[in-house]
Amino acid sequence: MDFGTTYLVLAVIFGLFMAWGIGANDVANAMATSVGSKAITIKQAVIIAAIFEFAGAILAGGQVTSTIRKGIVDVSSLGATPEVLVFGMLAALLAAGTWLLVASFKGWPVSTTHSIVGSIVGFAIVGIGMDAVYWGKIGKIVMSWVTSPLLAGVIAFMLFRSVQVVILDTEKPFENAKRYVPYYIFLVGFMLTLVTIMKGLKHVGVDLPIGTSVLIAAGCGVLTTCLGKYLVGRVKFDPSADRDFHYANVEKIFGALMVLTACAMAFAHGSNDVANAIGPLAAINSIVQTGELSQKSALPIWILFVGGVGIVLGLAMYGRKVIETVGTKITELTPSRGFCCTISAATTVVLASGMGLPISTTHTMVGAVLGVGMARGISSLNMDVVRGIFMSWIITLPIGGVLAIIFFFILQGIFV
Repeated sequence: MDFGTTYLVLAVIFGLFMAWGIGANDVANAMATSVGSKAITIKQAVIIAAIFEFAGAILAGGQVTSTIRKGIVDVSSLGATPEVLVFGMLAALLAAGTWLLVASFKGWPVSTTHSIVGSIVGFAIVGIGMDAVYWGKIGKIVMSWVTSPLLAGVIAFMLFRSVQVVILDTEKPFENAKRYVPYYIFLVGFMLTLVTIMKGLKHVGVDLPIGTSVLIAAGCGVLTTCLGKYLVGRVKFDPSADRDFHYANVEKIFGALMVLTACAMAFAHGSNDVANAIGPLAAINSIVQTGELSQKSALPIWILFVGGVGIVLGLAMYGRKVIETVGTKITELTPSRGFCCTISAATTVVLASGMGLPISTTHTMVGAVLGVGMARGISSLNMDVVRGIFMSWIITLPIGGVLAIIFFFILQGIFV
């Protein structure tokens, strides 16, 4: 193929740019509740993400990735002109990366999945034709804008109300925290293992029956409970701390849990969302190597490295803005509230994966933060910030599409 090496170099650069955007925007979401509740510092968040996002991307990021993510576009008609797909994928990476850069700069938590989906649809409309887009799939994605934040919000609301009833609003919150927190820890281990199995390990071709998955998750839940009990046992009651803030000691216990949830969320996220950056890159690599279209493209390990490195760099260099929005600007978070957000988001991801619904980690996390805010009364929510976030969600798909169309024509103009 003419310009084969040039296409591949551009694909690596654009893929790195897109992965950087995922780190700056999406990973910031996964970490926002832990940082916003002051359970960990931004520096610790970067270190945790570097280790666990990278591990998730490399170990469970997928040995085989479909050329076109999630089957949203039919490319079978491009058999004779594979370079059209190369331009399309390059344009999609550049468009999604550009939108993520703008959104991260504004501090808007947007969905990286929806950014890349919108971009691929945009290219397909002008590059292949309207009929090539599976519009039913797009409809499902639009539906998830409503369902995922709503479901996460409801779960977070109920979970935080339960923490209020059994721990916070009692005579002896610290003693009750020590008594009941192990049950919540079990929930952490159980849910986050299920997320990893259902969203992460599928990419490696490990597709376990639901019964086996639940049993493994329950086992991990018991292990996490033992680890959590040990951590909670080491938290010393400090009478002076409670003078300034009645729940300071209780929050210390939840703070220990937030570290566990941050690690697990980062792993699940890395295993799932790295595909948004490397799916198109793998497709271009496959076309350049073979000169033809294949629906499945083998995934060399170096591509996973590009995704992993980009994600970590994005979070380290520019994740702060989105972390601030989700972690501190929607509502005030403490470790107990942040904990409820993370578990609710993880539970929603598991339920949605089980039902086969396309879901955005971002929308779920924001929905969970809103749910916890609602449990404390609507006045505890910053509605201006919430409105801005909702607006950015609505425009993500069309902006991705329009940018991809512009970049597609520019690339065609340069190379054809």
